[in-house]
Amino acid sequence: MKTNMYLNLPVKDLAKSTAFFERLGFTINPQFSGETATSMVVNEHIYIMLLQEEFFKTFTKKTISDAHKSTEMLIGLSAETKDEVNKLVDAALNAGGISYNEAMDHGWMYQRSFADLDGHQWEIFYMDLNAMPKQ
Repeated sequence: MKTNMYLNLPVKDLAKSTAFFERLGFTINPQFSGETATSMVVNEHIYIMLLQEEFFKTFTKKTISDAHKSTEMLIGLSAETKDEVNKLVDAALNAGGISYNEAMDHGWMYQRSFADLDGHQWEIFYMDLNAMPKQ
């Protein structure tokens, strides 16, 4: 079964958040985008749905957390190489994102992190499973 992931994120300023993710190399899917939401294509199976906070509230009865003050989740996204990890995180930092952890290199796994404009935490990583220590 092929499964697609649609990660729905509340955002305060849809235009700024859309521009931020475009600077990371993600593209807009106009079919699911409009005044209150932008669908960002990560790849053919992963989409980030940026939802203006008021629109996001129509999908939940819970209070929207302030990701600048508390951690709602950690969003992990794999890359094919260490260089891709660095390029994506560097693009995020250059677009206004904030680094919240030092890079971690475990030999077989390399990871860097950033928070986007709304404070959502992203962990970009590369894993070489062939080099993973045997247990």
